[in-house]
Amino acid sequence: MTISQIFNIANLFVLPFWTLMILLPNWKVTQRIMASYLPFVLLAGVYLYLFVNSITPENAQDFSNLELANVARLFADEKVAATGWVHYLVMDLFVGRWIYLEGQKTGIWTIHSLALCFFAGPLGLLSHILTNWISQKFFPKSQENEAVTVAEQQVSN
Repeated sequence: MTISQIFNIANLFVLPFWTLMILLPNWKVTQRIMASYLPFVLLAGVYLYLFVNSITPENAQDFSNLELANVARLFADEKVAATGWVHYLVMDLFVGRWIYLEGQKTGIWTIHSLALCFFAGPLGLLSHILTNWISQKFFPKSQENEAVTVAEQQVSN
């Protein structure tokens, strides 16, 4: 399998998880799937494979001396770029899962934060942190009621 094929498959692999979290967050199947670490284990395995295969004697020195020029040179290599991209996919999905699970636990609205996390991971995280803060600061009773409702739904199912 080529690096390009692995890159394309990894990109497609994460889409169902994002779709479920954003569009069907309260569906039992979504909750069950997102409770699992399996997607991260699989993606981390792909990352490990790419990482090991991206290290060459030529670029090993750049890996050990992380200056901006060296990092730019590293990412000019397709194998290293694919490895870096899979790293982003794993970490963004993991952060998205955390946002999703926090929303399920607390009742805080997460769709906007998940969408941002899908397109720009750290912005989604920041959005969730701000949404959580605003919810706690200005709507503390509402958040408690929603969390109780979510907990009741989980117990009754």
